Amino acid sequence: MLTQQIIQGDCKDVLPTLPADSVDLVLIDPPYLARYKDRCGRTLANDDNPAAVVGAYGELYRVLKWDRFCVTFYGYTRLDAFTRAWTEAGFRIVGHIVWTKRYVSNSRFTRLAHESACLLAKGWPQKPLSPILDVQPWEYTGNRAHPTEKAVHILEPLIRSFSQPDDLVLDAFSGSGSTLVAAALCGRRYLGD
Repeated sequence: MLTQQIIQGDCKDVLPTLPADSVDLVLIDPPYLARYKDRCGRTLANDDNPAAVVGAYGELYRVLKWDRFCVTFYGYTRLDAFTRAWTEAGFRIVGHIVWTKRYVSNSRFTRLAHESACLLAKGWPQKPLSPILDVQPWEYTGNRAHPTEKAVHILEPLIRSFSQPDDLVLDAFSGSGSTLVAAALCGRRYLGD
């Protein structure tokens, strides 16, 4: 399998070409199915297409090795669609991580000042030797490279906790590529699309 590589293409086309049980950690930040538009008018591909987003979890489960983790950011307004897709794919929810922001990113019924991710398991992976806190500090990137860019520094603890050196980390929604950079900095191999 190709590693240390970014494959150009939509994950619904790329994931079926990857071998089963070939990835050590899935770490993804898919569109939240919220029809997002930033202050500059940028949008996200497939953010209005649940089949293209939550439809990927079955393939993500297939390519992930047994007794391994998937860390996935998600949109809380479509939590029902995300949790259904996770459980139908075969994942178990084993943790939840929240990043607290120093600013409000949106205001609806509440003022939104956090990001969330679920820790999913395929099989029964060993617990990390040093589990991370489930509440983490947020680092704002300025979203220069991508409308919902994640900082490398918030991804590194996830990679260190839920994978081992030289493991293969897959980001099927690569966006700005910060997960791939974090994987390389943590001594992991990476594959993105």
